[in-house]
Amino acid sequence: MYDIKFPGLGITLHNVKESITIFGFEIKFYGIIIALGFLLAYIVASREAKRTGQNDEDYLDYILWMIIPAIVGARLYYVLFSLDEYVEKGKGIGKTLLDIINIRNGGLAIYGGLIAGIIVAIIFCRKRGIKFALFFDTAVMSILIGQIMGRWGNFFNREAFGEYTDSLFRMCIPTDYFVNNGSLASLLNCGVITEKMASNVVVYDAMNWISVHPTFLYESLWNLGLLIFIMIYRKHKKFDGELGLMYIWGYGLGRVWIEGLRSDSLMVSVLNMRVSQLIAAACVLFASVILVKKRMDWAKKSSVDVKQ
Repeated sequence: MYDIKFPGLGITLHNVKESITIFGFEIKFYGIIIALGFLLAYIVASREAKRTGQNDEDYLDYILWMIIPAIVGARLYYVLFSLDEYVEKGKGIGKTLLDIINIRNGGLAIYGGLIAGIIVAIIFCRKRGIKFALFFDTAVMSILIGQIMGRWGNFFNREAFGEYTDSLFRMCIPTDYFVNNGSLASLLNCGVITEKMASNVVVYDAMNWISVHPTFLYESLWNLGLLIFIMIYRKHKKFDGELGLMYIWGYGLGRVWIEGLRSDSLMVSVLNMRVSQLIAAACVLFASVILVKKRMDWAKKSSVDVKQ
């Protein structure tokens, strides 16, 4: 029941649990991974800050400023676009509010966390007299590390997967896992487990399995590639803020593609499009325009300097 298979790759992972229990207290692997992500993100930001002549302690202070607002932002974003899950006829205000703040049952959207984190960063930089563009250039590597690791929390939770596929990289999850966790009916009702998945179950070890796109893995690998590119390019950047814009462009481009594969994305009913795809496309457009303009300004300035 707790196994996860990648049959196209010949990989079976046995007994993959969501959590561990220490002294009778359940600790989710998702939370452990997020905590490790924050720690590793700070180490990378600290090293980059020292390399570029910044005060590395500013980045520790920023993380402390940002943790709670980022969680709140991620939750509010999710709830805002999933109101039907929380606002129901006959359910009292108290129960509704408790469901909204109960993040242990899932429901955090990365874009909400990013938006909150950027707002906090702008305020933080103004308070400390720090140049935001340079701060963002340093922070994007840490952000990517957090995102790369965070997607593996989705893996342990069996969430953020895509539609049915029989491709080489398909991931198979036993339906008994969802039945025993009491989530199969709700996931079928809300369309996370789609009719296509249900009508194309596969049988391994005398059990039924759904076969899906491991979109958590796609995004983790995409972000890893983007991180490697930024780390290689960072010594050759032309202006402060360039790495931040490259992150916005590259991450947005990946989300436009990957969100189209997912079965659990938040939707905009008016346009029949996924919220994250719309935001990602807007980010790509915004970053493209600013990057071109900044590059042109840099080229013009370099040309004047050479003539002088």
